[in-house]
Amino acid sequence: MKGDRLKLLLGQLKLGWKLINQHHIEKEFTFKDFKQALAFTNKAALIAEKEAHHPDIYLAWGKVKITLWTHKIDGLTESDFILAAKIDKI
Repeated sequence: MKGDRLKLLLGQLKLGWKLINQHHIEKEFTFKDFKQALAFTNKAALIAEKEAHHPDIYLAWGKVKITLWTHKIDGLTESDFILAAKIDKI
């Protein structure tokens, strides 16, 4: 998927998601401490496992960065945006 379709789907997500080189989307979430960041990471991981769609997750003190793309096609699909929306609901 490329071009206008990506922009349309990105516009349906909550603020903060960025489209990178029309290849993947990413968002950084911030928290008051490591414990909250870890709890968020674990919830995101459970959703990803249930969906069988696994993002790259970077965990640090007070922040988590989620990077999504479909590895099988080495690009973005609607599934990536669906998972992003589910992660936003945490």
